[in-house]
Amino acid sequence: MPTFPLPNISLDGRVVIMTGGDRGLGFSMATAMAERGAKVVLASVDAEGCVRAADELNKIAGAGHALAVTTDILDLEKCRNTVRQAVKAFGRCDVLYNNARRLMRGPGLPPQGNSLPFFETDPAIYRQTVEVNVIGTFFMARAAVEHFREVGTGKIINVSTSRRNFSGARNSPYGVTKAAVESETLIWARDMDGTGITVNAVLPGGSADADPNRPKDPDKVLLPVDIMDPLAVWLASEHSDSANGCRYVGKLWDPELDPDAAAEGAREEPVFMEQQAS
Repeated sequence: MPTFPLPNISLDGRVVIMTGGDRGLGFSMATAMAERGAKVVLASVDAEGCVRAADELNKIAGAGHALAVTTDILDLEKCRNTVRQAVKAFGRCDVLYNNARRLMRGPGLPPQGNSLPFFETDPAIYRQTVEVNVIGTFFMARAAVEHFREVGTGKIINVSTSRRNFSGARNSPYGVTKAAVESETLIWARDMDGTGITVNAVLPGGSADADPNRPKDPDKVLLPVDIMDPLAVWLASEHSDSANGCRYVGKLWDPELDPDAAAEGAREEPVFMEQQAS
């Protein structure tokens, strides 16, 4: 059962690519958008998991709502292929959610994950995290914006993290990469000003119950996996057309408000504020 009701916004006719859409937060957001009428391309490096997720989503939202495309976001040509497959299957591509990322926990990491002092972090894992979270995000955005510039419209939404992860102990490399994603979001938004293409960031606002590799802690209350779903629907819709270079926090969404007011209430000042010239 959803924690929050989805806003009464139709996404009929919208085509969305969700990287890392085969599990966790990505699958939850993809499901929410499909339930509001969007066609969703689930893009993941896990081919079998991607197909299973698409099959499940088609059972939930109806046949033809989801397409699985195996995608390695560290390969620009495969990113471009994902966009091509979206257009081939659904006739268009409107929105990219850059959700795929190397998390703090997962296969090949110790039980406590990669939350270590930087001098204890495996250099290979550090490099991989930077490549996936920063370069992979760029490659997928680059592939999408090549199409968006042809059609004169499009939305890129980058999944970010809470401010504390940018400076707290044991948050390198993950916090480092997400600080880079915040910077990418703001720079790309300025690059796209006036083009009909927007770039924004969304984040849960705390640790979400979306990671099966997370050790269970009975004393820690996690945010629900669908915490960003209402914002995901709003950001994919025409309601967000004027938003560019913004940062939205899932847990700040108030379902009692009108969707536009709820989104404004969930908007947080960007991490990096532009300095005015003296």
